[in-house]
Amino acid sequence: MILINLLPHREDKRRQRKRAFFISLGVCAVAGLVIVGVWYSVLQELKAGQDARNAFLKSEIARLDNQIKDIATLRSDIDALKARQKAVEDLQTDRNVPVHLLNELVKQTPEGIYLTSIKQNGDVVAITGIAQTNERVSEFLRNTSYNSPWLEKPELVEIKATTMTTANKEQRRLFDFSMRVTLKRQQAVAAAASAPAAAASAALPPVPAKAS
Repeated sequence: MILINLLPHREDKRRQRKRAFFISLGVCAVAGLVIVGVWYSVLQELKAGQDARNAFLKSEIARLDNQIKDIATLRSDIDALKARQKAVEDLQTDRNVPVHLLNELVKQTPEGIYLTSIKQNGDVVAITGIAQTNERVSEFLRNTSYNSPWLEKPELVEIKATTMTTANKEQRRLFDFSMRVTLKRQQAVAAAASAPAAAASAALPPVPAKAS
């Protein structure tokens, strides 16, 4: 007996293929959504980790900025303390300088010179006076240049002849002069004073040891 299928089998197969296509499409869509969700969660975790690292770095940078400010404040305080210390040391070092200056001027001023003005500006001393002769001024310059441990670099600024009337109403020809001289620092004076002593001690022969 021959069976003949009179149903629309082609339409039925087409519907089955369409249903299988939509099922596979849905499965792919679900799989894609799952993959996207997993990737999004991974990205969110990475972002959260990076945000945490950024926040940690920001907090560390802020802490370091505060430390740098503290260090800068400490440095300024240290510089101020050093400046005060140097000022005190300079005062202690220079407190005896006027005494040494006057003492040296008394020692190095030759006879026949009368000092009328002494002005100190830092290490430079301006001196004006009256001399009997030019030779007296030259001698004064030599003394301050070679014979004084506290004075150096004398420089004659001006010298001019003048006439003065003495108490006996005599006319005398004298010389007005002005000069500059430099004060040596006390450290340089101490070093210059200690150098000959050190050289003398180095030149002494060694003392032989006694035989036991």
